[in-house]
Amino acid sequence: MMYYPNRPSIDLHGMDREIARITVLEFILDNLKMKNYELVIIHGIGTGTLRKEVHNLLKKNKLVQEYKLDNFNSGITLVTLKK
Repeated sequence: MMYYPNRPSIDLHGMDREIARITVLEFILDNLKMKNYELVIIHGIGTGTLRKEVHNLLKKNKLVQEYKLDNFNSGITLVTLKK
């Protein structure tokens, strides 16, 4: 299930909000160090709890240029980091 083979991705399925939050922050920092600016976060659809947590985190993160739900799969958020 790899929709964006050239972008680093992380799958948050099965994580609670706090673990997902920490994981996403580390994912962003690691990829910034490696100069990967286009990321994929797979949070799933479910009840929307993880999506809301991830989007709230991304909205407040000064390293994030933009983020949006994938047009074809609302369980995926596409993230662009600032260069």
